[in-house]
Amino acid sequence: MRPLASNLLAIVLAIGVPAASAAQNYPAKPVRLVVVSAPGGTTDALARAFSQRLADHFAQPVVVDNKPGGGGVIAGETVARAAPDGYTLLLANLSHSLMSTLHANLSFDPVRDFTPVALTGLTGSVLVTNINLPAKTVTELIALAKARAGGLNYAGGTTGATAHLAGELFKLMTGAPITHVPYKGTAAALTALIAGEAQLAFLTVPPCVPLIQSGRLRGIAIGSRRRSAALPELPTVAESGLPGFDVSAWNGILAPRGTPRAVVALLNRELNRIAENPDVKNRALAQGTDLETQTPEQFGAFLAAQSAKWIKVAKATGMRAD
Repeated sequence: MRPLASNLLAIVLAIGVPAASAAQNYPAKPVRLVVVSAPGGTTDALARAFSQRLADHFAQPVVVDNKPGGGGVIAGETVARAAPDGYTLLLANLSHSLMSTLHANLSFDPVRDFTPVALTGLTGSVLVTNINLPAKTVTELIALAKARAGGLNYAGGTTGATAHLAGELFKLMTGAPITHVPYKGTAAALTALIAGEAQLAFLTVPPCVPLIQSGRLRGIAIGSRRRSAALPELPTVAESGLPGFDVSAWNGILAPRGTPRAVVALLNRELNRIAENPDVKNRALAQGTDLETQTPEQFGAFLAAQSAKWIKVAKATGMRAD
């Protein structure tokens, strides 16, 4: 072999061996999964379902570390600063998509400082109203908001939460004068709706189902891209005259920038395998979550599209962190 060809081969092998070795030996110690939310709720439930099955497959603990607060900033900063070796991962959600717009002076870049690993789930929402509100369709609700002095109030979470983003997107697309009233959690928002403190809200499907079925709340439409199996009689908002309206709260795994591609590919393969497990799928559906499988590249494109969409909404509404 000629000296030049031999040297090139040596360089290629030297580059490839560490990456291959990283995947072959991974994981050799416990993996830490940092979660942006507190224990309980959809994101945490997904974290525990995936972490347990990853631990069983890898024969290494996968420890869930809940770091709520700051709209995902605390958890994001923790993982962005971690070693890029696959042993510290982030379970992020929709708030990650517009973090750079809502929070000034971040110590990390929500896009550049992370490597997409896998989309884990999409959680749908439902547009619900107080039962005494004289509107039974999206069209009637828009007309009522425009006709009523002062418009209507919608119950939402903290700034940048899914319920807040859904309300602001609805307002932008319809011109309906609706005002955000923040509540700490879905339970508080539901109580406010039933009492009439707020007139409408976009909330996750499962806790709304019994209230709709018992007549304590009125279901108007599904806020995500597909109809809900739990509320099959409700059309989507897009079907109801607002094409393109889609608010699905996503959850996905990110790793620090520079994590070896072989490790990312291994994690992606195993996470997608878990997402296809019938038991995991059914448990997620009971929480109103559709499990999705994507390659790291597809997930990266998904994240870019989500960021573009929600940053546009945040800027158009002057949204800032609380």
